[in-house]
Amino acid sequence: MQVKAQPKSRRPGLQGLVPDVAGLRLRIGVNDAAEDGRANRAVCALLAAALGVASGQVSVLQGATSRQKTLLAVGDPKLLAARMADICNSFAGADP
Repeated sequence: MQVKAQPKSRRPGLQGLVPDVAGLRLRIGVNDAAEDGRANRAVCALLAAALGVASGQVSVLQGATSRQKTLLAVGDPKLLAARMADICNSFAGADP
């Protein structure tokens, strides 16, 4: 999943879809600062909770030091795809 992390966010949580050169990214805000991987762990935990999987099943595949990240979720592909579609559809039509 392509995401844009927002460390030290005033509003933690899933914040909608934002445009990117590669398409749309899911913006995820977390309270943690981008120090010692804390924000990465928080982003993974938040997405895992939204997908209904354990936090250890979501990891940063690319972009560990960037706000633009590619996250990998491990689990049943059909179930994860359906949950991601539900998440993305919940933001459809909303302003980024």
